[in-house]
Amino acid sequence: QVLLVESGGGLVQPGDSLRLSCTASERSFDGYGLAWFRQAPGKEREFVAALRWSAGTPYYADSVKGRFTISKDRAKNTLHLQMNSLKPEDTAVYFCGLGRPITSTIRNPESYYYWGQGTQVTVSS
Repeated sequence: QVLLVESGGGLVQPGDSLRLSCTASERSFDGYGLAWFRQAPGKEREFVAALRWSAGTPYYADSVKGRFTISKDRAKNTLHLQMNSLKPEDTAVYFCGLGRPITSTIRNPESYYYWGQGTQVTVSS
């Protein structure tokens, strides 16, 4: 069983920045993909960003491209999501997921079989 723990959420104003972190219990995720999803009240879980732990180009939802950056710290087994220029529509619970998606399914939440508990991000003036 892999344990994923998200942190870094909070209440910010429009235009502010936040950095989310997801720390994993496993020592290595080579061959795995990790992703950030978000879920607003009454809505389905939505893809935000993803990357493959070993190498490769990151993937972003169009709604966050240019504002959010996904990155990894291999030494600390940690996934980050730097979120800049936050908007009220970014308000949601943000989850990190771990799985073995292929390229065509990397945006599909069903490709991930381990999830963290989520961290709340609220963007409001």
